[in-house]
Amino acid sequence: MFRIKTLNKISDVINEKLPADTFIITDEGDDYDAVIVRSADMHDLELPDGLLAVARAGAGYNNIPVDKCAERGIVVFNTPGANANAVKELVICGMLLAGRNVIDAIDWLNTEKKAGTAHLAKLVEKAKNNYIGPELSGKTLGVIGMGAI
Repeated sequence: MFRIKTLNKISDVINEKLPADTFIITDEGDDYDAVIVRSADMHDLELPDGLLAVARAGAGYNNIPVDKCAERGIVVFNTPGANANAVKELVICGMLLAGRNVIDAIDWLNTEKKAGTAHLAKLVEKAKNNYIGPELSGKTLGVIGMGAI
């Protein structure tokens, strides 16, 4: 039985990939065989003597003491591209929010609500032209990025 400590919230998909009869996945305790980490900083973490591996859920190693692990024979690996779908979806979301001025409209509406503006529905009808954005239909989209996205 292997004990795997998670230092961040990890998707429940892990339970499908690592069977419960072989792996105990927990975010508690100081005695574990492996670590799964996303963004938590491990540099000041006391690593147990029996630690075998550190898995970075995502790209990069900046939050893992790689030199310290190498000295102790602890295998360190990452999963670049594992979050690629989430990143793609958030990029599309950001483009739509920015292109249609949604964030500015939400900020304006929240300000008016806090001010207790009377007849908010009528005010919204008059002000909505201030937040018109271009439609994406017929536009050319260029994406410049790096990595597996």
